[in-house]
Amino acid sequence: MYLHLGQDYIVPLQSVVAVFDMDTATASKRTRLLLERLQDEGRIIELYDDLPRAAVLCENALGETLYLTQLSPQAIQRRAEKGYAV
Repeated sequence: MYLHLGQDYIVPLQSVVAVFDMDTATASKRTRLLLERLQDEGRIIELYDDLPRAAVLCENALGETLYLTQLSPQAIQRRAEKGYAV
């Protein structure tokens, strides 16, 4: 099963580690440090036009990637529960 994150990006559902609400995620120092590290490593992919509403952390054999998307965390959850095969 796969998860569509917007702007023609899909990821394997089993690679998803966490989904963060960007309205509250930066309140935590640990989350801010994670965002800074991934930004420095060039591991953030921006999938939004205005402001990101959610961040999806994925991990695979190549390491961690953070996808910033305009989808809400609730929409991502619904898509994950529904899932689809490609």
